Amino acid sequence: MKARVAVVVVAALVALVGVGALVLYAQGANSRAVAGARPQQVYVADRVVPAGTSLQDAVNQRLLSRTNLPAESTPQGALTQVTAQNKDLVAVNEIQTGEFVLSTRFQPQAVGAQAISVPKGTVAVSAELSDPARVGQFLTPGSHIVIYDTFDKPGSAGQVTPTTEVLLEDVLVIAVGSASLSPTGGDAQSTDAKAGTVPVTVALPPSDSTRLVHAIQTGKLYFGLRGSGVDLSQSGSVSDSSLFP
Repeated sequence: MKARVAVVVVAALVALVGVGALVLYAQGANSRAVAGARPQQVYVADRVVPAGTSLQDAVNQRLLSRTNLPAESTPQGALTQVTAQNKDLVAVNEIQTGEFVLSTRFQPQAVGAQAISVPKGTVAVSAELSDPARVGQFLTPGSHIVIYDTFDKPGSAGQVTPTTEVLLEDVLVIAVGSASLSPTGGDAQSTDAKAGTVPVTVALPPSDSTRLVHAIQTGKLYFGLRGSGVDLSQSGSVSDSSLFP
């Protein structure tokens, strides 16, 4: 009987030693795997980082956090640390939640300039316009405008007729020259209010952005500043023959 008990005790001890050795081996293998992967800490966006936000502010506001990635999985150029050299750089465009942040997403900001803020779901398109075509000095970031296009309209027998029509009825202006809507919704004063042409940048849904780009390439644009309650549905099409009633 005593012999049987001794055999059972010895077997149990051998099993415990075996399990312990297996655990130690597994832990060692995991450590070797982690060491071989050379993990790196990189920044990831926990929340949307608005354009114009400084790197230091993005970290302070907990928009960004650090996470470990194996070296072979780390995106090339990933942001790995915040230093005195890069902390004041600003996001050149909006960084979406879940993005691994690249260093190039943050750039120097020119003195007196604002990073442009493009509303979600829209495309920014710029047109170079003279003072009259952009309503003089009265267009500002945040203005709502109507865009007219004068183009050669094909007619019968291959003839073309210069025609003006409303291209887009209600468009948001997000920049005039170097003045732009800031990420907080305000506007910055223009630093280049000068004679001649000035780029006016508007925000459009993708379908309308294609139309505007085509009109820029093929026609002549004119902007109008919208008033409240304006109805453009009766604007119609105007040519030389219909200019006067």
